[in-house]
Amino acid sequence: MERLATIFMVVLLGFGVMASENDTASVKILKDDPILATLDSMYKAKFFESSEFTTDTSLLNVKKWKKDEIPTFSNAHYVEAFKKMDAKSPFKLVYNEPVKAYIDAYLVKNREKVSRMLGLAELYFPLFEETLDRYDLPLELKYLAIVESALNPTARSRSGAVGLWQFMYRTGKIYNLNSTSYLDDRADPFLATQAACEYFRFLYDMFGDWQLVLAAYNGGPGNLLKAIRRAGGKRDYWEIRPFLRQETQGYVPAFFAVNYMMNYAAENNIYPVKPAFFSYELDTVVVKKYTNLKTLAAVLQIPLGQVQFLNPRFRQDIIPETKEGLPLILPVEKIGVYLSNQESIYELDKPVVNDAYANQTEIMKDVRRTHKVRSGETLGGIAAKYRLRVNDLRDWNGIRGNLIREGQTLVYYSRTAASPTSSSTSTVSSSTGDRYHVVQAGDTLWDIAKRNGISVDKLKELNNINNHYTLKIGTKLRIG
Repeated sequence: MERLATIFMVVLLGFGVMASENDTASVKILKDDPILATLDSMYKAKFFESSEFTTDTSLLNVKKWKKDEIPTFSNAHYVEAFKKMDAKSPFKLVYNEPVKAYIDAYLVKNREKVSRMLGLAELYFPLFEETLDRYDLPLELKYLAIVESALNPTARSRSGAVGLWQFMYRTGKIYNLNSTSYLDDRADPFLATQAACEYFRFLYDMFGDWQLVLAAYNGGPGNLLKAIRRAGGKRDYWEIRPFLRQETQGYVPAFFAVNYMMNYAAENNIYPVKPAFFSYELDTVVVKKYTNLKTLAAVLQIPLGQVQFLNPRFRQDIIPETKEGLPLILPVEKIGVYLSNQESIYELDKPVVNDAYANQTEIMKDVRRTHKVRSGETLGGIAAKYRLRVNDLRDWNGIRGNLIREGQTLVYYSRTAASPTSSSTSTVSSSTGDRYHVVQAGDTLWDIAKRNGISVDKLKELNNINNHYTLKIGTKLRIG
């Protein structure tokens, strides 16, 4: 089954600048088959007919609130609202002062953000609900992603938690969410939601109470067990709460407040922002060869920011080569265009290889490496040496700050053909005034042409390059 139900959309405004026509001068873009495109549109229309989503305030504003009016309610209103929600929920939803404080934080102080989350919920919640249902979990757990990340798949906390469900590196590894220099599975909505459901099931089997599951998800099961001991063995969240760390003390009340927020937004004069895409407007293709998202966006004439947000799993705008292939999410109307031009995109992104690696199967793949820390080395210096990000080194090695010790072995991931940074220049000039580019590791024809302000066609013409040409490190290419 296609991952159609798992695909997510974007509410953000302004995805970036469209690629210019000159960016794709070397690629003849083939049009999609009109008959197949028509079938796609009919398929999309069927989904639209069943959608109840609307931003029409004349329909949603049943209380006839004035624009920007912030309603106020008595405690009796909240008590009754929570009584109705609790009748349908296993979470023992209650209204109290801690919960009221979070209701005010969402519905009074952050009303615009709530409007955006209401729009995003229309896009993410079908995925959440389907996965929760498959694991036989309460559907209200979908609201936890709002508490965790405000439905931002690229969210990263100060402690290093990533994604919609805010997985730490080590916890993610337990649930097969891997992080390398090019991929972070924690940012993938489908993979992370599945992992979250497996973790929820594990925590419920351990504690048997959904409020305790929430507390353990935030603070860790070990810390919750310590709090239970300090509370004399009590297992009621509100009795254990004083023994929990401050963040976890607010976690369950925040979850309760989000339940109210999502069910009573219109009554509080807050309405959703329409998302840029609906799930039925997106589909998935499988990419097996090295692909740069910048090249892909230019060829398909899609804003790069849009491709990046639809595919938050890919770090550094690169899809690495893999035997089984990796899913890429695109607007439905671009799927046919991509499939028609897939080989052209691969050709433009053909990476540089060194003769020493030419006959190896691991060329330009992401592989696990190690580095033994020497005296005087710093985390930042090691990251710079191997062209890595410091945050990645921290994640891969479970490091919170910057402290490392001599003799410590650090794990990192990089391309097979990658080498430490070099001080050599990549652009040289001849006595005749011609300019040349010295090919570096990682260069592609596309990159070289873009950096030097010429088209790929022009670069090929200047150097008599055909479509089967393989770049080699150290080669001098004429660029002008």
